[in-house]
Amino acid sequence: MKMVLTEEERLSLSWRKSAMSTNNGSCVQIASVPGRVVLGDSKDPLGPVLVYTPTEFHAFLDGARKGEFDDFLDR
Repeated sequence: MKMVLTEEERLSLSWRKSAMSTNNGSCVQIASVPGRVVLGDSKDPLGPVLVYTPTEFHAFLDGARKGEFDDFLDR
């Protein structure tokens, strides 16, 4: 099921991005609303977003911590 945000939820997002992000560079930014984790592009704060359940996002973070996606860095 595709999850979406209401306009009110979208306007209430408090974005956070990595301290490694540069001021002029694009970076994935993250925010949350109850029951959902939201990812967006810091270059395009009003652009499209991806919405995940906490369980889905936790699974991604677990895989990232274990190095399961490190091979994408070598491309």
